[in-house]
Formats: sequence, C-alpha cells, structure tokens
Amino acid sequence: MDAHKALIAQIEAEMRATAGWTGRPHLAPRVRAALLAVRREAFVPPALRAEAYANHPLRIGHGQTISQPFIVALMTELLDPMPDHVVLEIGTGSGYQAAVLAALVHHVYSVEVIPALSAQAQTALTREGVGNVTLRIGDGAVGWPEHAPYDGIIVTAAGPTVPPALIAQLRPGGRMVLPLGEPFGDQMLTLIVKNADGNFTRRDILPVAFVPLTGG
Repeated sequence: MDAHKALIAQIEAEMRATAGWTGRPHLAPRVRAALLAVRREAFVPPALRAEAYANHPLRIGHGQTISQPFIVALMTELLDPMPDHVVLEIGTGSGYQAAVLAALVHHVYSVEVIPALSAQAQTALTREGVGNVTLRIGDGAVGWPEHAPYDGIIVTAAGPTVPPALIAQLRPGGRMVLPLGEPFGDQMLTLIVKNADGNFTRRDILPVAFVPLTGG
C-alpha cells in the first residue's frame, strides 16, 4: 500500500475510534475520493515532503501549520459538502483544505491574513489545476460578505467565540465547523448549524489544538 492510501486507512481507523463523539464512523465516499485525489505533498514545504502523508500537522512557516489529515477529513465530513455548495474558508494556510473542499463543492472562497502564505497557496492551487478557489488577504473574523450567504463555513484557526460576522454570512440551514477556545489553551472542535430564525445550535465534537485566529 502506498503512503497516500495508507494515510486514508489511518483516517478511517480514527473515524471509527472517535465515532462516539463525532457521530461519523466512516468517511463519506465523496470525501474519501477527494482526500485521495488531492496530493498533500504539493501543499507542504519541500523539506517536509517526505512527511506529507504522516497523520500529524506540519509547520508551513510564519507560525502556521497544515492541519493533521484526520482533522481535515473530519472537518470536511462535518460540513456535509454538496456539489452545488459555495463554501467560505477562514485561514487558507497552505491551501490543502481548500483543495479538498474544491473537489467537493461548486466554489471555495478563502481568506488568509498572512500575504506570503496566500501567495504560496495560490501557487500550489494553480500548479495542481484547482480552478474553483478564490483567495483573499484579510481579517478572517469579518469573513467575505460580498459572496454570502454561504452553504458552509470552515475555520482553521481558534478563537474564544464564534465571530458574529461569520454567523451572519451563513445561510439558514448552513453549517460551520471551527475550533473554539483560548489560543494555546483548551480548544473544542465545534459544529454550528444556523436555524431559520437566524439563531444557531452548537455541538461540541472533539478536543483539538489549532493556531490562533488573528485579526478582529
């Protein structure tokens, strides 16, 4: 078994092991196919490409990381992405999560606060032929209102509360997956579902560790 397929097998094993908390005992076939289609080595620094299919985070510079593949898979699963969806990502990072989402939805809009990372992600996405991702440099906490409402929002950095602007930009019935908690403290991967009245329900999923959400 090659490293890419071995990683998917590890992710499937973790899905089974955490199903009591997540409610997701296995990868949906479309999500599994997207994870197999996206080459993770294209989104990590050249010096770390030998570790591209290890099931742990990797540093990508500027104090940021590319998330553990299991967490990328789980967050994608919880979003319930559909082919006609338009999704907002907060924290482009390496571009890997955006590439996985792009294989599953109509379009991904992604905001990154660090210009150098956004540029690197754009280069990687272009090189990999991913054409349905649009990047922007800015404060992720304010979202990207011009393209709202979004069917799903995924946040790849942690803050203590749900940014109100992101709730406002989520369509009724839409889902948001994000880590909530103090920077470098206890954090919880959280699923938000927006109700028709504009309020939302919140469900704790798993303890996690993410870099802090910067900006507003």
